Amino acid sequence: MRSTLVRRSVLTASAVSLALLVTACGSDKAAKDESKDGGTSAAPSAPAADPAAKAKTAAELKGLLVTQADLAEHVVKEATATELQEATAAYTTTKTECQPLALVMAGSGPGKVAANVATKVTGKPKAPAADASAEEKLKAITDALKVTATMDALNSYEGNGAQEAFAAVKAAGTACAAGFPGAKEADTGKVTKIAPGPAVTAGDEAVSFTVERELDGDKTPTQLVVVRKDNTLAALYTISFGGNAEAAKVVVDTQVKKLG
Repeated sequence: MRSTLVRRSVLTASAVSLALLVTACGSDKAAKDESKDGGTSAAPSAPAADPAAKAKTAAELKGLLVTQADLAEHVVKEATATELQEATAAYTTTKTECQPLALVMAGSGPGKVAANVATKVTGKPKAPAADASAEEKLKAITDALKVTATMDALNSYEGNGAQEAFAAVKAAGTACAAGFPGAKEADTGKVTKIAPGPAVTAGDEAVSFTVERELDGDKTPTQLVVVRKDNTLAALYTISFGGNAEAAKVVVDTQVKKLG
């Protein structure tokens, strides 16, 4: 029991530090399409990126990334290159068709990424009152372990690279419905299921998936939202041991707004 709690606590910390990091109404046909491809949103013919478009630089991407000023009720901290490398290593999979999903979950993107930036967004735990009882303080600690953490990454591509990357992620969501093996499952938990998430309307095209992870027999739903705007691909991966990954909707909405 204690071992499980410790590992879950460590996993929560990993999510916050990015070692871990870190979807409608319509016709019957639309509902069937959504169940196959995830919570998808796009115009009948999604606007294409200019084939001659130049990729944004890392500095330009940073200007589009959410900041502490955008999310006062959260703690926002830019991810370091080392954290992103560790996350990518943890999520690498031998199942080739699932690698696009593994990459966006890790804060990167499939294909030839020209520039990549990411930030960690964590809900602020509620501190116990100064005169709180021992029981109330213990509850505050327990509640803190249920914090919702989101890894928000932006990737830029030359030409139509972002369109190709989005298509790869969407296809992987269908091909990998039964989950996929990870390089460090003992730390990150095993991906056991991928299903359509709540529908998302954003950018030129968007898709979301509910990603189920299992650690020590406990299953935790996490949420992945991927949005393409011109030749920029945004990926937001959320985990919450409170079982409410959708609590990060404000983070997703804020990031989408900044993309324009």
